[in-house]
Amino acid sequence: MLWQLPLLMLLSCRGNLAYAAGGKWELLMSSIGISAMHMQLLNDDRVVMYDRTDFGASNISLPNGKCRNNNNDLALKVDCTAHSVEYDVSTNSVRPLMVQTNVWCSSGSAMSDGSLVQTGGFNDGINVVRVFKPCITGKKSTCDWQEMGNGLIQSRWYATNHMLPDGRQIIIGGRQAFNYEFHPKTASTSNVFNLPFLQQTNDPGEENNLYPFVFLNVDGNLFIFANDRAILFDYTTSTVVKTYPQIPGGDPRNYPSTGSAVLLPLKNLQEKTIQAEVLVCGGTPRGSYLKAVGGEFLGALNTCGRITITDPNPQWTMETMPLARTMGDMVILPNGIILIINGAAVGAAGWEIGRNPVLSPVIYQPDNLPDSRFEVQNSNAIPRMYHRQQLY
Repeated sequence: MLWQLPLLMLLSCRGNLAYAAGGKWELLMSSIGISAMHMQLLNDDRVVMYDRTDFGASNISLPNGKCRNNNNDLALKVDCTAHSVEYDVSTNSVRPLMVQTNVWCSSGSAMSDGSLVQTGGFNDGINVVRVFKPCITGKKSTCDWQEMGNGLIQSRWYATNHMLPDGRQIIIGGRQAFNYEFHPKTASTSNVFNLPFLQQTNDPGEENNLYPFVFLNVDGNLFIFANDRAILFDYTTSTVVKTYPQIPGGDPRNYPSTGSAVLLPLKNLQEKTIQAEVLVCGGTPRGSYLKAVGGEFLGALNTCGRITITDPNPQWTMETMPLARTMGDMVILPNGIILIINGAAVGAAGWEIGRNPVLSPVIYQPDNLPDSRFEVQNSNAIPRMYHRQQLY
């Protein structure tokens, strides 16, 4: 199988037509050797990508005869292929990396020093903390993953990580993990801390609250959205500061009814009161996952909810996308425009239960009038649904 790495280059916006079809695709490499289930741009203009380790050999070998020996692996106990690569933007080339434990459905975030911390996963990786530090100049072929077994107190699969102002990471949720913890640990934060909101948003048989959307608010608290609702959370005291209204329609927006979310660019940084807005788009109707497992595929949601999380009385404003989408991704571009990309039009997230790939990206211009914010871009022929990724 070929794992293709495309690049979407957006041209200037062209008026208010919903189907102006701008943007240009460029295929950079026909194969990178792995499927980029997760990826992170580092501060040296290199992108680290990685995939699950327990599904057989990849299409790129580890260097110098190196092999991965793992008796816990479900497919290959001895595997001489790589399941992680480093992509060099400047040379358009990849270098194989050695990830030992399974990163399937893991989570991660960059640290203030530029290193990448990746936590949890599946099977032998579910309690592991992995760190990738960018290479030192002149030693570009030597840096690799470092792994810390039992670096997590709680097993975590489908969690969310977020960097905090003090440089630590908070790791929130995961399957049957209704709590949070920190990395690195300190004397006062060496335990897990309960977060009842995650249990309250857990739908029996479907969950719909995995990979919660987490954003640092301007007041230092965390905005956490799971399923169809959100809270403002003080992680230092384990206190819910504010409960936001349920998103209109009441349909879930988190895995496996996967939508996407962004904190819109902050505008008034010099003002005494800074306004912060969150945009949540796509997802699936409640019950879609169980129906898809049974062979019935419901249409994805075509709605977005926008809310000013700093308002004293915040309310959702709903908007309609040109294309319904689940398993989509949203990226903030340098000009403040939001790119909505990837995903499926029917079904849900999970193993082979999404249908009808959405091949056309959409841009969202948050400062335009409501009826002129969305614009469909040129399509790409490569479906990107379950565990797809994008970055700027």
